[in-house]
Amino acid sequence: MQLFFRELGENNSKAIIILHGLFGSSDNWLTLSKILAEKYRVFLLDQRNHGRSPHSEIHNYQVLSEDLNEFIETQKLDKPILIGHSMGGKTVLNYVNSFSNWDSIIAVDMGVKQYLPHHQNILEAMNAIDLQALTSRNDADLVLQKYGLDLGNRQFLLKSLYKTEDDQFAWRMNLKLLSKDIENIYEKLEFKQAISGKVLFVRGGNSNYVLDSDFSEIKKYFPDAKLESVLGAGHWVQAEKPAEFLAVVQNFIS
Repeated sequence: MQLFFRELGENNSKAIIILHGLFGSSDNWLTLSKILAEKYRVFLLDQRNHGRSPHSEIHNYQVLSEDLNEFIETQKLDKPILIGHSMGGKTVLNYVNSFSNWDSIIAVDMGVKQYLPHHQNILEAMNAIDLQALTSRNDADLVLQKYGLDLGNRQFLLKSLYKTEDDQFAWRMNLKLLSKDIENIYEKLEFKQAISGKVLFVRGGNSNYVLDSDFSEIKKYFPDAKLESVLGAGHWVQAEKPAEFLAVVQNFIS
């Protein structure tokens, strides 16, 4: 699948590819990518069923990894640095299971384990919005508020709400498919063998996505992996503590 992407930086620089998380898009990383683009060639991808990339009836880490590989081959990139947040983190981790064209991996607040379902309230809230009757983004925001979503989550989700050429509101993400196949996002990654190479796991100090016990298991699959914690940050490490997160990333890739 040909993915929508944004490109920043110089063509002759080392390439960095960044993948967003569930319900997100390449827009989420624009601010940080501009800083990285001062030294690197940065690609921001919309994963399938998100942003401006095509929708499909399949959404699992195997096809997401294949999409990433197709992009790398199409752009003729040699050993890019791969950064992924949340769902994007699992995509880049799964990528190295089948493909070898990579320099280093940074998984942001995401491990390899099976996760318990925890997006039901968000999915219910988005599906409760009647897009046909919707007259403003504010009305959509009011629906999300009824489901108890905080301001940060509402603003994040509403970035994917847009008006079509017919002047109707629609979600850029494939909400129907993601609602149906959400279990695929939580699945544990299986590895054929231990993966050697530069791999960094960056977790939020206030997040429970990557626990100390999780990292012990991660080391079985990625024996050279390192773990860094960004204090004061939750799951959205790069948004909550951008300067601290950027310092960790730049130190690792340099």
